[in-house]
Amino acid sequence: MKAKVTVKADELGNVIKKSENNPEYGHIGVVQTRVLVDDKGFARVSNLHAIIPGKIEDLKAFGWEAGEQIEGKVVIKESLTPFNNKSPERDYKFAGDTGIVCCQDGQPIYRKHIFSFSLNAEDVSVEHTNGEEISEAYSTKKENVEDENFDM
Repeated sequence: MKAKVTVKADELGNVIKKSENNPEYGHIGVVQTRVLVDDKGFARVSNLHAIIPGKIEDLKAFGWEAGEQIEGKVVIKESLTPFNNKSPERDYKFAGDTGIVCCQDGQPIYRKHIFSFSLNAEDVSVEHTNGEEISEAYSTKKENVEDENFDM
């Protein structure tokens, strides 16, 4: 599935969203539908969202419109080094909706989606080592759902 990347607009139809902290800067949002296969070989279709930050004038140079399809790829980048040192927790990789941060040997894994014009750009993943903690959380969640269904 080689889907193109789609340019997104905000609720007002603006492709470029200005920064609240500095009006000279902003970002463009994009989305791509990709088929991903997890570590256990399970496939799922996912919408990967990314932002392209930059100076407003530079972003305008793209000339993109809402809904426009562009060549490129949204790639997944995982790292043991934060992407943002001011608020690193913003990019934590979570195990589904468990609220548990995926870790490798106790160190949090950071995850970000990045747009690339290169169709050959590849995802970078970091394997987590806290699978037992994550499995326990899923088991507890499943038990809670079963208990709720039983009470009906």
